[in-house]
Amino acid sequence: MLRISGLLLLLFSFNVCKSQQIEKKTPVKIAFIADVHLNDIFGKFQDNDYHGIKNPITGEYANIRTMGSQLRSTRIFNENYFAFLAALNDIAKRGIKQVALPGDFSDDGQPIHVRGLRKILDEYSKKYGMSFFVTTGNHDAVKPFAQDAAKTDFLSKDGKEQIISSSKDILKKQENQLEPIITSDIKDGGYKETLDEMAAFGFYPKKEYLYWETPFSTYKYQDYNFDKALKESALEKRIYAVKDTNLFLPDASYLVEPIKGVWLLAIDGNAYVPNQKLSGLPNNPNDFSNATTGYNNVIIYKRHLIDWVKKVSAEAKKNGKILIAFSHYPMVDFNDNATPEIKQLFGSDKMQMPRVPSEEVAQLFADAGIQVHFGGHMHINDTGVYISPKGNTLFNIQAPSIAGYMPGYKILTIKSNSDLEVETVVVRSVPKFNSLFPFYNEEYAHLQEIKSPTIWNKDILKAKDYEDFTRWHLKELVRLRFLPEDFPADFLASIVKLSGKDLLEINKNTAGIEKQLKINNLTLNDFESWTGSDMIFDFYRLKNADELAIPEIGNNRLKQYQLVCEQLAKSSDEKMVLWSKIVSKTMNGNPSNHFKINLNTNKISKILSH
Repeated sequence: MLRISGLLLLLFSFNVCKSQQIEKKTPVKIAFIADVHLNDIFGKFQDNDYHGIKNPITGEYANIRTMGSQLRSTRIFNENYFAFLAALNDIAKRGIKQVALPGDFSDDGQPIHVRGLRKILDEYSKKYGMSFFVTTGNHDAVKPFAQDAAKTDFLSKDGKEQIISSSKDILKKQENQLEPIITSDIKDGGYKETLDEMAAFGFYPKKEYLYWETPFSTYKYQDYNFDKALKESALEKRIYAVKDTNLFLPDASYLVEPIKGVWLLAIDGNAYVPNQKLSGLPNNPNDFSNATTGYNNVIIYKRHLIDWVKKVSAEAKKNGKILIAFSHYPMVDFNDNATPEIKQLFGSDKMQMPRVPSEEVAQLFADAGIQVHFGGHMHINDTGVYISPKGNTLFNIQAPSIAGYMPGYKILTIKSNSDLEVETVVVRSVPKFNSLFPFYNEEYAHLQEIKSPTIWNKDILKAKDYEDFTRWHLKELVRLRFLPEDFPADFLASIVKLSGKDLLEINKNTAGIEKQLKINNLTLNDFESWTGSDMIFDFYRLKNADELAIPEIGNNRLKQYQLVCEQLAKSSDEKMVLWSKIVSKTMNGNPSNHFKINLNTNKISKILSH
């Protein structure tokens, strides 16, 4: 008996040590760069000699979009090219080998831009031994099949706009328009074109992968081999039936084990809604809407993904793998629980409300077994936490875009199968970020000459670094687009010019304010230094960057906003009450900058900077 007990004790000790070895393994790091929106500004068309315009300072030719167009877009079109290289260089310096791109890696899936991205990823793969894993976004396959497309806002000589189109047939000639440039390289690519070009980055199996499958694979983890995976990876074998039609569409989802013990689940969240009247033609892009809505449509039109996720998560647990999901679209509400108030104040079709995932989305994926999901699409830094009625927790981590404020990427450190750390890296310093500014000077001079009524603020060309440039981008985006499009005119007029002091004393009943000022070490003079306009801009900064915006707004100003919100909440003006709730909730979200997650306790906690 003693000998048997000793043997059992020895076996037990061995298993404990083995378990400890697993728990203490070398941490795995994965970088997530969302919404790159790469425009290959130095790319060459394969079927047209046009190569852009010459930089009056550097002499380089570039194909860029106008400053006016990018200041009215939620993404920067040109400078993000340099920011992407800066991010990759930073990742290389940190020695990180695994890099995921959660969709919208291109402008609109145009061949010239996808080709340019592939060349960049190939270069960093060879030079630094990086492995890239990409998934589709709504801008990588605007429709499931390729279609003719045009951009009317390229910059030409003398600061004028230049049309570049894949076909003359889709253009309407207007007066004073430059002759359009025609090239098939500006088409919107579909699944076939995009996946063929990006085949080496997760969409298809590779011999070095330890495991790879799709929602349509017939093999199991235990009997996996590369030849089986390759045989079943053909796009025509990865199709699903579109609800209420006789149509079939491709699905680019895949699961990969790039390093032992880690499963990356790349979910293709593009769900194309069929039109009521179908053409009857095969592979007709015009039969479908675009995919910008995300998971609210996935749970209607791609239900097979829910079943697949359940299977994958069960297999991950069974085989001792840690499962990290990523896709283009958020799975959890990203408005810090302020969505009901935003809908009431701004409307259900404003502030990108259609993109907010329903609770059903979060519940389905949480109960399917996803605990950690990295998303993009919204160009924001945010962490959403959802607990389903069954007690399952889903952490949705929104990676910011490098093509907007505040530019950055996420680093996930897997310390064990239960302990994760997430850090946000801001891409501040970007070489050559201002090298295109001479082009914009010419554009600005042209806009002045034609007396444009919506000319942009030239002070953006004084930006000291890339982060400052994106801050200016947001400021102009708010002025030129968000305020006129999203804000109710009467509410905007009632708040924009009021001082902070006016807002603090809006109820005329100032009882208790002096005490609150004293507690927070504030004076009324502090509130006279800003207006409702400043509050709106800071709201957008917080909405986009969350905790990353706090240092530049300042804790002192945030205290003032909190006190103002407390007073506005008592107002008889319903819109002021809603605004107070929206701003207050936006200021008090989950940790989003640097934090840790324990998957055993489902706890998230902030990591304080030293």
